[in-house]
Amino acid sequence: MSRIKNNINKLLQNRLAPLALACALGMAFGAQAQTLAEGITPAADAGLVPAAAKLRKDTVVAGILEPQGIFNPYLFTNGWDENVTDVIFSRLIGLDSQGKPVGRLAESWQVSPDNLTYTIKLRSNLVYSDGSPLKAEDIAFTLTLLHDPAYDGETDITPAHIQGGDAYKNGAADSVSGLKVIDDRTIQITTTQAGATTLQLIGGPVLSKAYYGKDYRRGKLDGVRALSGKPLGNGPYIYDKYVPGQEIRFHANPNFYLGAPPMARFIYRVTNPATNFQLFQTGETDYDAFTSKPDDIEQLKLLGFANINLYGSSDYSRIDFNLKRPALQDKRVRQALIYGLDRQKLISVVYQGYGTVANQPISPISWAYDATGINPYAYDLAKARRLLDEAGWKAGADGIRQKDGKKLELTLLVTKKLINDALVPIAKDNYRQLGVVLKPQVLDFNALLAQRKTGNYDLASLSTSTLNDPHDGVRDFISRESATGYSNPQVDALIAKANATLDIEQRKPLYHQLYQLLAEDPPVILLGNRKILSASSARVTGFKPDIYNGLVGSLPDVRLAQ
Repeated sequence: MSRIKNNINKLLQNRLAPLALACALGMAFGAQAQTLAEGITPAADAGLVPAAAKLRKDTVVAGILEPQGIFNPYLFTNGWDENVTDVIFSRLIGLDSQGKPVGRLAESWQVSPDNLTYTIKLRSNLVYSDGSPLKAEDIAFTLTLLHDPAYDGETDITPAHIQGGDAYKNGAADSVSGLKVIDDRTIQITTTQAGATTLQLIGGPVLSKAYYGKDYRRGKLDGVRALSGKPLGNGPYIYDKYVPGQEIRFHANPNFYLGAPPMARFIYRVTNPATNFQLFQTGETDYDAFTSKPDDIEQLKLLGFANINLYGSSDYSRIDFNLKRPALQDKRVRQALIYGLDRQKLISVVYQGYGTVANQPISPISWAYDATGINPYAYDLAKARRLLDEAGWKAGADGIRQKDGKKLELTLLVTKKLINDALVPIAKDNYRQLGVVLKPQVLDFNALLAQRKTGNYDLASLSTSTLNDPHDGVRDFISRESATGYSNPQVDALIAKANATLDIEQRKPLYHQLYQLLAEDPPVILLGNRKILSASSARVTGFKPDIYNGLVGSLPDVRLAQ
């Protein structure tokens, strides 16, 4: 799975509050707590802001978990480092709160009628934080770097299919032919295949050619890597210093394209699950993420000074079917295993009102979500039994279903995490009533991926990373890319058509058709979508985080509350 996109996605264990708060919580849970509404719940009493926070007149502080110090948006291997680079570097093209593309450094972009050529125009008078000009040649340099044979970072530019990219990478060309600088503000990018995700791939952060490329030669990235601790960006804040295990400091960028942020300084303070709530409670941080569950929400409410932010994640959890196993090649068996799993009970236990059962491989916050037409697969043990009967799996004398002398026994690979802790006992009990023996195997994440790769399993519990486009939620189901043996020509055709169509309104019905097909011929058991919880201190205003932009999208607007 890919890196964690935002620190807002972390799951934290519950912290112990001071004694008085613990007593108050005990009384609060005497009655059933109401589920918090999605959106921003304003602080009840801004006058309760801690004294330590009030002393900071020009600085905003947010929590972060485990940065490593590689502050280049294309070279980090740690998702927390990406959170740092998001402060220092702006994207060419970003996403709004629903995942629709919006211009950042790019003033505009045009796509040719065949959806193969992109012409991107920069805003006027863009500069880096040191005052040097930001030009179209910097975009060409950045995209060339991503095709370098020595590049081994997290960004895979291959799906963009930029013309001449492979030739540059294998040494057959000295440049990427599909990158054409028209003038200082305009670049033309030609691709060989249409793709709806291409715009985000080519619209990422921009590196200064003059700074990062002064010693660059194809196959030689040492000079670029050496500058990872001395980043030069164009984002809202300028990097000052990193104190490992303690904090990362920044100051406002006077050359930021939207103007210098109102808060002169920004600090990421390194926290952990044991100190997260306490640092926020005492005013040492102004913003942090918490676990979306009633006790964390009640703790934040009782503080009085917390603006509580609750919003949907774009990921989803699932159980993969290994369709190389004969029993699972029959879609009636797969359907039965979905009907026979009480997913609502699972989601209620795990998320306690702050998650929903997933019935399509996308989040409800996405523009591609179909709110009406998809089979919900509500828990129905009788229907599950009928489907298994139809598939020829009959209950034996011991109640276990058999076919051709073979019992229906399934291995389930899981990692040690919150949702799997609940999934294992619920699924074992549900499937036992269905006449299916479930054999869970608890592995660490890397071991699970390795065993999944060998094919030595029946079911595997996984979650996606952040899905910036609906294509990201279904590309695992393409026949040629499937790691599980799933193959459906109709699914392949719809995925290809939806990805080759750039207009959102034309893509919507294609995804709705696709989700219907996937419900009929399921490649996975969809489990759940979750909510994200964060909080900001009432001493500041302007934090409006969402899953696509995290807290960084708000930084240009954060200021002291009046």
